[in-house]
Amino acid sequence: MSNYAARRAAMVENQLRARGIWDERVLGAMGAVPREEFVPRRLRHRAYADSALPIGGEQTISQPWIVAAICQELALTGGERVLEVGTGSGYSAAVLALLAAEVISIERDPELARAARRTLARLAVANVHLELGDGSLGDFERAPFEAIAVHAAAPGPPPALVDQLGDGGRLVVPLLEEGEEMLVALHRHGERMTRATIAPCRFVPLIGEGGFAEA
Repeated sequence: MSNYAARRAAMVENQLRARGIWDERVLGAMGAVPREEFVPRRLRHRAYADSALPIGGEQTISQPWIVAAICQELALTGGERVLEVGTGSGYSAAVLALLAAEVISIERDPELARAARRTLARLAVANVHLELGDGSLGDFERAPFEAIAVHAAAPGPPPALVDQLGDGGRLVVPLLEEGEEMLVALHRHGERMTRATIAPCRFVPLIGEGGFAEA
């Protein structure tokens, strides 16, 4: 077993399973995707640290537990079409690609989008479709989605994303509430939405028409 593979296995056991991630499909995907490929070379020695890491453009690759918690809350079974808002490095998209049939991932930063596209291609991830644009508006042409994952903090559930969530679908989004960020899951039941709070979190702000205005 390579050094990275050993560290990845330790991450799954010590950072994820030991802290409440129980979905074996999620644990398997987290154990299969090489996180070191998605961080800058100078930070690869920290690829499996229990923390977020900078990837450029004032963006980060999320802490492994956060990625796993989002994926677990989406409750994917393998046949879903998933919308991801905030591609970043492409790491979460690669994990989602092992859990769903198709991933539509939207990134607003052209440089990050190009880098993520190169990494996903190098790793032969074929079921992620990366788009450049305002992720807070989703993708009406490909909607509805069975699951939506948002990797940036919003002032409230983005209306366009709520509209594009299919019946029975789940939307996981960090929300800024009373000055504190909380990772929240919304579950659609016809016209009714139920809500559950997962954990405190810290994300960059969601910039766009359905989020915050650009500074």
